[in-house]
Amino acid sequence: MNIGIGSQLLHPSFGAGVVVDASTDYYKIYFKKLDDTKEIATDFGGLEVTTHIEPTTNNLTMADVEAAIESIFWKLERTEEVVHLGGKWSRGKIIIQPGDNSLQSKEIPIDNFFHKIVMLRDRLRVLEQNINSHKKLDDEDKVHLQQYITRCYGSLTTFNVLFRDSWHQFKGDGKGD
Repeated sequence: MNIGIGSQLLHPSFGAGVVVDASTDYYKIYFKKLDDTKEIATDFGGLEVTTHIEPTTNNLTMADVEAAIESIFWKLERTEEVVHLGGKWSRGKIIIQPGDNSLQSKEIPIDNFFHKIVMLRDRLRVLEQNINSHKKLDDEDKVHLQQYITRCYGSLTTFNVLFRDSWHQFKGDGKGD
């Protein structure tokens, strides 16, 4: 397989990925599901190319690679990711009971609540991407704002029990999530 930087692939275990570096022996691929890069041998037969970009002999700058990746992820964001509620919670409900027994409680279908949690997570991700790609913010400002988003993720780890698949869960900074 001879593909260039920016090519989109599907890996049988890691899911959708984008080639961010290539050599004669391996491809360095960023996998969204893992939020990490992996080196995969060029002769690995399990990759399915979904968008082929011809390899180039021109030297790309890091800015070129970042622009390509940003463009690809913008397109990937347009496809809705299916996030599943954990099986034991299906058709369940959340009951909010006021401290005053004379007041009526509120029942919310857990599927609706879970959908709202997933929408919140996705909007935090978009905010994070917008901060990281903002042209007028310097690196110190980006790090400062990113810390608040990380704390939000940490605050939301309580809801991880609702997710069927762990890679969809919230990840905080690891300090008392």
